[in-house]
Amino acid sequence: MLGERCLVMGVLNVTPDSFSERDRFQDPAAAAAAAQAIEAAGADLIDVGGESTRPGADPVSADEERARTVPVLKALRGRISVPLSIDTSKADVARAALAEGASLVNDISGLRYDPPLARVVADAGAALVVMHMRGRPDTMYEEAVYDRLIDEVIAEVRASIGAATDSGVPLESMVVDPGIGFAKRASHSYGVLARLAEFAAALDRPVLVGPSRKSYLRDASGGRPAAERDWASAAAVTAAVLGGAHIVRVHAVAEMVQVVRVAEEIRRLSHQP
Repeated sequence: MLGERCLVMGVLNVTPDSFSERDRFQDPAAAAAAAQAIEAAGADLIDVGGESTRPGADPVSADEERARTVPVLKALRGRISVPLSIDTSKADVARAALAEGASLVNDISGLRYDPPLARVVADAGAALVVMHMRGRPDTMYEEAVYDRLIDEVIAEVRASIGAATDSGVPLESMVVDPGIGFAKRASHSYGVLARLAEFAAALDRPVLVGPSRKSYLRDASGGRPAAERDWASAAAVTAAVLGGAHIVRVHAVAEMVQVVRVAEEIRRLSHQP
């Protein structure tokens, strides 16, 4: 599935407090309709999330997260043809989601919050995204201190890969994510994007990048709120594709599909004599 073509992952938030207000869907029927629209817009896979991970977000229990996501996954059975991902760091939520048809677990914590999650993924034969993160959403900026940014990010993601393989997740089932906007100041997020090829080469795994609408874009976009940062997001998506991303996680799917296809052409020709 992962090759020369960069895949577009559409975001489906089923939470009342996502930072991107116009992409919140709490009713399962409305969420299912939104997922169908995301697929029709050109998404290659859809990431379903039941807990906001925006800076300062309050945590929710596994029971609440399951109550938000499982009915949506049930509603999507037979109505969506692209793969579904569950955006969770909780083993219990992942287990329930995988039982309802999800095939990928997208863990922002890199297995640091709930290590048994790795065994759940291994037992299900699912794929796993391990992302770079420090702390939790309400404390992560306190830990955004780096002496050697890209080296530290690589080392910490490598540790997450080791934890996953120790629990039985095959290396070939893993995708890595440098964690744009997570435990990183704006300069760190731009720095990671600028050196994404180095990150990818060091870890030798497919790379997912989630640059869409995040706060690191605020100043460069003239202080615009999240829902108005799609032009800025397009620039970051282009940089991600040129840096070798295999998957980009975005909100404005139809627009970013065009951005990705153009960036892919530039990337393809950059390797020709």
